[in-house]
Amino acid sequence: MKLKFGELFSGPGGIGYAALNSNVRTKTEEFSFSHAWATDYDRDTCQTYSQNVVGKKQTKSVVCSDIRDLNVHRLKNVSPIDMLAFGFPCNDFSVVGEQKGINGAYGPLYKYAVRVLRAFKPDFFLAENVSGLRNSNDGQAFKEILNELAGLGYNLVPHLYKFEEYGVPQARHRIIIIGVKNSCSVTFRVPSTSPYRKLDVTARNAIENPEIAADAFNHELTNHAKHVVERLGFIKPGQNAFNATLPRRLRLNVKGVKISQIYKRLDPNKPAYTVTGSGGGGTHVYHWSEPRALTNRERARLQTFPDSFQFCGAKESVRKQIGMAVPPRGAKVILEALLKSIAGVDYEHIDNNIKTEVGV
Repeated sequence: MKLKFGELFSGPGGIGYAALNSNVRTKTEEFSFSHAWATDYDRDTCQTYSQNVVGKKQTKSVVCSDIRDLNVHRLKNVSPIDMLAFGFPCNDFSVVGEQKGINGAYGPLYKYAVRVLRAFKPDFFLAENVSGLRNSNDGQAFKEILNELAGLGYNLVPHLYKFEEYGVPQARHRIIIIGVKNSCSVTFRVPSTSPYRKLDVTARNAIENPEIAADAFNHELTNHAKHVVERLGFIKPGQNAFNATLPRRLRLNVKGVKISQIYKRLDPNKPAYTVTGSGGGGTHVYHWSEPRALTNRERARLQTFPDSFQFCGAKESVRKQIGMAVPPRGAKVILEALLKSIAGVDYEHIDNNIKTEVGV
């Protein structure tokens, strides 16, 4: 049984790659996903998705278009779907920034996913966003989104996933909502973290085991200014530019703001802090022993992309793609839990930690 999988705001393919590598077998059947179509607005991102998730022969199924200009019927002409995934833009919900929420330029874009759900009526969906969504607009934005999704005829299971608890070597916390159509006799439960507790999710293990080949994709070093290298020399593993003891000439001239991730060096014995896709000097994630920023390949490892996954575009474009992605390893855990739910296969689960509050 293959569920046709469509994706909006696809990014470079963290969820899509996980979907195509997810499967569940019973004594009589195998349950998995097959790619139907995907769409994103960025050309480099679409090329990355096409090359690594779909394959060069099916590039017409990856539609590069701003969601606000996309004709839903164009997607219908490509393929119907059984499941929709959408990691709608988080810019206005992130705790970093102006936090305009549902009133910002990006906040309302989830409504385009609602439009696609209405048009395709898939049995299942997966929606992903940052943890800040829960408190945006004093909590009203999240309630509005839940109400609208439930109003389409879906049972919702929202949960704040801490991906480091699911085998991802990074403290990345994301709200994921699984929707199951009311007419389906399927009950989704949040997968337990128990099977992953003994995994080594340290930054050192992710980056060094195995050693990255010198000619690996997207493994270019950054040429730092002399003062940056010197500054990093005073910052110990786990410290940043504000809590390290720096000479006055190397201190940052920033008043009123002390962002914890500025020139923060990884602690090799802990999961990495959250990898981001944008930001200026000091936001590139820094090695614990070498005075430098991580390469994009190292960032991709923290996001659990295999070394064979080649990101397309210039260096900063690749950094952006990696930072916006959902870690494939974490997405696979959730998607296989959904497949087990569909197949009637029991699995260890926990209660979801977010109440739907539908109708409030």
